[in-house]
Amino acid sequence: MCAKYYPDAEAIPCASFEDVFALVGTGGAELAMIPIDNSIAGRVADIHQFLPTSGLHIIAEHFLPIRFHLMALPGTSLDRIETVQSHIHALGQCRAFLRTHRLTPVISGDTAGAARETREAGLVSQAAIAPELAADIYGLEILERDVEDEAHNTTRFVVLSRDLVEAAPDNGPVVTSFVFRVRNLPAALYKALGGFATNGVNMTKLESYMVDGQFTATQFLAEVDGHPAHPGVRRALEELRFFTHEVKILGVYPAAPDRVS
Repeated sequence: MCAKYYPDAEAIPCASFEDVFALVGTGGAELAMIPIDNSIAGRVADIHQFLPTSGLHIIAEHFLPIRFHLMALPGTSLDRIETVQSHIHALGQCRAFLRTHRLTPVISGDTAGAARETREAGLVSQAAIAPELAADIYGLEILERDVEDEAHNTTRFVVLSRDLVEAAPDNGPVVTSFVFRVRNLPAALYKALGGFATNGVNMTKLESYMVDGQFTATQFLAEVDGHPAHPGVRRALEELRFFTHEVKILGVYPAAPDRVS
């Protein structure tokens, strides 16, 4: 993904999402490309917790069709495989294949790491689920291609920056991402969202999660089609602020072609 959209940039691997946010936040990298949603597994864990407090801004989005392959040591056959390693989300996107072949899933930190660990283990009973590039890098043989459960398997990535870079309001489709906390009042969420309906604004994402361990303090991550400079979006956000403790805009960025195609 980085090589495709930022061919002149140097990619810096990180051990965790938290490390990625920290690296960009401290100036160790200019941009971060983070997976945020998958069409099968849903939202990527932890990202919605890091985003609001990171101080970073979403400046772009990209969609990547996911193709996972089962790979093992050269000369190994599928009937000898007992365990399969991969990232937890990759395993979740290949449940049907694993169940059909009665393979035991083993969680690894990431897909490439699973391929490396499979090569280093040297066991004919162990395989990994990863993209094709991992097989090339670590000298593994692909036993089965496209083992994901659904052909539409796609992951959405967002690009984060320390600098706020807003898309122009009149240069094609735009997405606005924001977080908000509703007041602890009856029907507060219903009233807060009413402005989007009455102003004809399409909301494409609404996710809730607890903050600070409080069951009554619920924060929402939302996305809408349109720019805050557009009259409908502006009025809807004004109404939203009336029923909330805070509204924080995370990004105003161009909608990816895959979103609107």
